[in-house]
Amino acid sequence: MTWAPQGTDATNKPGMPAMARAYAKWINARGGINGRKLQVLTCNDHNDSVGAAKCARRAAAEDVVAVVGSYSQFGDSFLAPLEGADIPYIGGYGVTNDEFTGPMSYPVNGGQPALLAGLGKALAATCGKIALVRPDSIAGDELPVVLDSGLKAGRHAEAGDQLAAEDATEYDGQAEQALRYATEDTGKKGCVVPALGDHTNTFMDSFRRARKNFPEVNTATVLGSVDQTVINATGGASGPYEGAYVTGWYPAASDHRWDQMKKVINEEAFGDNRINPADAGVQTTWIAYTVLKAVLEKIGDGEVSADTVRHTLNGGLHVSTGGLTPTLHWPYEGKLAAVGFPRLVNADVTLQVVHNGKLVAARKGVGGINGTADMTQTLENVDVQ
Repeated sequence: MTWAPQGTDATNKPGMPAMARAYAKWINARGGINGRKLQVLTCNDHNDSVGAAKCARRAAAEDVVAVVGSYSQFGDSFLAPLEGADIPYIGGYGVTNDEFTGPMSYPVNGGQPALLAGLGKALAATCGKIALVRPDSIAGDELPVVLDSGLKAGRHAEAGDQLAAEDATEYDGQAEQALRYATEDTGKKGCVVPALGDHTNTFMDSFRRARKNFPEVNTATVLGSVDQTVINATGGASGPYEGAYVTGWYPAASDHRWDQMKKVINEEAFGDNRINPADAGVQTTWIAYTVLKAVLEKIGDGEVSADTVRHTLNGGLHVSTGGLTPTLHWPYEGKLAAVGFPRLVNADVTLQVVHNGKLVAARKGVGGINGTADMTQTLENVDVQ
């Protein structure tokens, strides 16, 4: 099963279940895995805790072998039912810390913790005062402390923490407040960091209007809050993101390592505008199904069940993702167990920059991150309750 919110007033990720179905079509057109067909169920969690729990209970009722490549803000609602049914959760989007603590979770990226730590490290050398604009939500509450860990690593003061409604239709007040905060330090150009998921675009409409009175402010954010579509919609090279740093988990969408995924999308989902190969959710689903495929190939002709999938993952399996991530494996406790992230095994981030309206890999040596950087050591200093 793959789940994600769709058709809601907050963050939506319809490309993730669509990518899962395209992956299954591609696999099955080539004879399946070990001669077995891959059947994918999808579920809409509606961006609420009740919906997330319903999806998890349905997964148990349908006897799925794994939940793969999914997005939900409500780990406290879906992980318990999955754990009760011994169903592994492979490659969640990483939007909540629960995904890095649950024994049934097998994350493929470092989630928001790695992105924000990396962004903090990149901005520490270039920004004066930094204003973080983030959702007034459970997931949002976890963001400031992680951004601050990266800033601290770069010997920078903590960011200003500014709450905003996740589903607001305008952010005029929040934009002006963030800009005023970012310009308090006249010695260095300030930075505003919006981390509002799908509603970052809405915030930037307000930000662009308010910025006329505050020209000496830069923007920076994390992949998942902005992608190429958002950059285009806000004016491209003449828009507010020009020159902005963006941290991501994976190589830039133009990187050749994504060629196989793009080929699958073209062959099995041509014209499906839900699937954007530059979307971090789509990319995460692709990598998560790459992990599932490796697990099923390891099982071979044996029984395929939630138990055998879990035992294979726990049995020292190492999965290559073609360079999109480090080789993945999940020991009982990872290096970050002491700071509350026992399941976080891939803390790599990439630094990208908006140049001439395009999101491209940042030059090496820029922003304190060279190519791909491992944020494990930075995250070791996070104090997440």
